[in-house]
Amino acid sequence: MTQNTQITSNQSSVALSRRSLLKASVVTTGGLLMGVTLTTNNSADAAGLLHTPNAWVHIADDNTITLISARSEMGQGVYTSMPMLIAEELNVDLKKIKVSFAPPDAKTYGNPLLGGPQLTGGSTSVRDGWEKLRIAGAQVREMLLSAAAAKWNVPVAQLTANDGVVTGPGGKHATYGQLANAASKLPVPEKPFIKDPKDFKIVGKSTPRLDTPAKTNGTAEFGIDVVLPGMVYAALEQCPVIGGTVKSVDSTAAKKMPGVVAVVQIPDGVAVVADTWWRANKARKALTIVWDEGAGAKLDSKAMMQGSKDASVNGKSLGMLTVGKPAEVIAASRQVVKAEYTTQLLSHSPLEPMNFTASFKNGKVQLIGPTQWQDGAQGSVAKILGIKPEDVSLRTTFLGGGFGRRIDLDFIVQAAQISQQVNKPVKLLWSREDDMTHDFYRPHSVNTLVAALDASGKPSALTHRVTSQSITGRLFGLPADVADPFMAEALAGPYEIPATQFDQVKYDAGLRVGYWRSVSHLMNTFANESFIDELAKKANADPVAYRLSLLSSKPRFANVLKTAAEKAGWGKPLAKGRALGVALMEGYDTYMAQVAEISIQDDGNVKVHKVTAVADLGYMVNPDTVQAQIQSSIVFGMGAALMQEITVKDGRVQQTNFHQFPLVRMNQAPEFDITLVKSTEKPGGIGEPATALISPAIANAIASLTGKRLRQLPMTAEAIKTA
Repeated sequence: MTQNTQITSNQSSVALSRRSLLKASVVTTGGLLMGVTLTTNNSADAAGLLHTPNAWVHIADDNTITLISARSEMGQGVYTSMPMLIAEELNVDLKKIKVSFAPPDAKTYGNPLLGGPQLTGGSTSVRDGWEKLRIAGAQVREMLLSAAAAKWNVPVAQLTANDGVVTGPGGKHATYGQLANAASKLPVPEKPFIKDPKDFKIVGKSTPRLDTPAKTNGTAEFGIDVVLPGMVYAALEQCPVIGGTVKSVDSTAAKKMPGVVAVVQIPDGVAVVADTWWRANKARKALTIVWDEGAGAKLDSKAMMQGSKDASVNGKSLGMLTVGKPAEVIAASRQVVKAEYTTQLLSHSPLEPMNFTASFKNGKVQLIGPTQWQDGAQGSVAKILGIKPEDVSLRTTFLGGGFGRRIDLDFIVQAAQISQQVNKPVKLLWSREDDMTHDFYRPHSVNTLVAALDASGKPSALTHRVTSQSITGRLFGLPADVADPFMAEALAGPYEIPATQFDQVKYDAGLRVGYWRSVSHLMNTFANESFIDELAKKANADPVAYRLSLLSSKPRFANVLKTAAEKAGWGKPLAKGRALGVALMEGYDTYMAQVAEISIQDDGNVKVHKVTAVADLGYMVNPDTVQAQIQSSIVFGMGAALMQEITVKDGRVQQTNFHQFPLVRMNQAPEFDITLVKSTEKPGGIGEPATALISPAIANAIASLTGKRLRQLPMTAEAIKTA
């Protein structure tokens, strides 16, 4: 059951099943610490990837309420959306909920939607917390009411819990904090009453972010802000070829420079430690290092792409899904369409470069900084330093951007290794150049699609193969002969086609790769939505009408597509020199359509004037954040669509800063028209889907305007000129 509601921003004017294991305990403050545990059964548990997740609520004697957030705040809004779920069931003002980031504990805080590690990513935070945090809040509310009923010897039905106070007959009242100790000794209700969404007073309402004041006045702590007593700073010189090692180093000159405390060697390079980072980085430039560049010195991005193309033809197919006999239908068809699409290597490049603070002392280490993977950081540091995991503590700060880069742990381990050697608290800070040339890059891909068209021009069969590196194989050890689900996101499009086959080929191109915002949705959706436009053209059909003809049993897809087309004025006259392109996708349980209105500027580059987006993501916790995430995702995706690319020559990444890897500037950002569909479906994720959809929307608009079909990213002026 859905209906459309609209939120517009004009920049020109600008399932998880609940389980029964519940826990309650009294903390030393005398407050109430309560959580709801949800268990999942999975055969992968033996691999150490799955753990028991848990959400916690703490009510202290002073009546402060704290949500211990299992997910990192990197701009996506969990610092506000997670407390909203708790505040709703506790009937308290959202501003009274404090947030503390959880310590490493995958058994308690693991993410079941990502296989169990305590990891923030995959647009999972709200999807994971939607039910269990509401249950947690409801359990606490019922325990407080029961404690008050026992204290006053009155029926629970005569009590109310509002605004941090339980009120009873005859003017009786007590704060949540006053009741917390007694409540914690009561049995935890297994099936508490949770509100019907129609009764929500907080959830579903556009709400200003709780972290905005601190981020505005400078009191918010990012990793780059951390200061410890006696702390020193480290700058790390790494081999210009990723994976290279030190053969020899002469640090004589560096050690003589002002402020230098030490020069130490770790497996990833040579660190200069000084009393300020500026001095450390300056002395770092005085090092004389001879590198063993290793096999990576032979890497070349053009050869890597060619290898991927060859593998797409000759590599081992990991068949994933086949319906009917598409190969036979295609072989017998009179009209067959085939196309190949490629996407480029990309850097994450969050605006806060990699950094972490570590303090090693007496066989224990304290870690402080921005990470998306808490238990991974704890375990990796413990293993490499040769200490027990319980001797590694970690405090998560705000993240100045993540986009998947801070799932990896290299910079955290480096900080700990340096601190262990100098026996002082150390803040390791990478420069922008370090960050861009030593990333875990979004892998490039080759997508090959083949379709047979019937007499009406509709596809009677379709095959789609993606060839790329397996990030999951690199990061989690997924076997080479097992299909990687994170390569196959949105590989199968929404369209009703009688015979289909979807498969993948893993090809290791040699460069280290990592999860990047939207993961494989972008490369697969760029191919799918560009190809469906090509099929519409072959059929002499309108692209929107053609899509709708293939969505008769897909109402959520059809609704967002029709709404986006109507809002964008599809089929109506446009200003001279402009064209529209449309794209459609489901990602992270969110259904979305986008229409991009573009023109070609005098310098040959694409100008995106307006993006109309319609999203059906089920229940929304905070529509204000949803709108912001769609806008930011589109702008982020525009960079990948039009201007960004990482290239490699002689093993060296050629781009070093934003003059070579440009970000979308404010004057390049489009006008937005965003419609959010009011829905009673379960929540979908919103931090990433829009990133994937903007590339094909722009590509389809370019084809409509110029008649040129671009099948590779980025779609630069040169690419358009030579197409």
